[in-house]
Amino acid sequence: MRTVEEVMKAGELYIAYQPVVDLKRKEVFAYEALVRSHAEEFPNPFVLIEAAVEQRAMGQLGRHLRKLAVDGCPTHRLFLNVPPDEFSEPWLVRPDDSITTHSREIYLEITESVPLSHYEHCHSVLAEMRTRGAKIAVDDLGAGYSNLKYIVDLEPEVVKLDRELVANLKNESRLHRLVIALVQLCTQLDARVVAEGIETEEELAAVIDAGVHFGQGYLLQRPNPELVDIDWTQRF
Repeated sequence: MRTVEEVMKAGELYIAYQPVVDLKRKEVFAYEALVRSHAEEFPNPFVLIEAAVEQRAMGQLGRHLRKLAVDGCPTHRLFLNVPPDEFSEPWLVRPDDSITTHSREIYLEITESVPLSHYEHCHSVLAEMRTRGAKIAVDDLGAGYSNLKYIVDLEPEVVKLDRELVANLKNESRLHRLVIALVQLCTQLDARVVAEGIETEEELAAVIDAGVHFGQGYLLQRPNPELVDIDWTQRF
């Protein structure tokens, strides 16, 4: 079985881009860069990341994926996922990282569903990246358990609601009232909100009614290796 490094060198990893859509302006705000693989050893991103951690190659993989993402999307804002284990390696703060060369805003996406100890460990790294222009997005708010203190401590510019809060969302339901409250809280803390995993027209209508700023999901557009130009005013 080949290693993560061998697959990287073989050029078998690529980026699929999924738009983060401004629900008020009906236009693309940014693209999230999602890793995909042609290698049979790594049929999905979870297997790839797990192998990278085991092989102590997470930092090298992250750097490689950031370069692919920036090279493939030079003219738009980007959301880049940073797994917690990457903060234990020095690659992210290197001055020649692709983050520093991108012409638009970069949002480093940090998952909310990991132990707080990871956040304490990565605070200094995130502070350093902010001095270089990077912004912070907290992912998965509402997944498994929530620690709203992350939003206070990290002061993210963007918070992403987990799919569990969006699935089957209906106007005037109890879940809808919870989403409204979360949006209001995040807004008061100077963070804009993304609803992830929007798959139905009803969910889209409900998140818009709740005041969510941005939407992302299969209903709007599936991840695609190409940047697809869409007339969003005709989509919703």
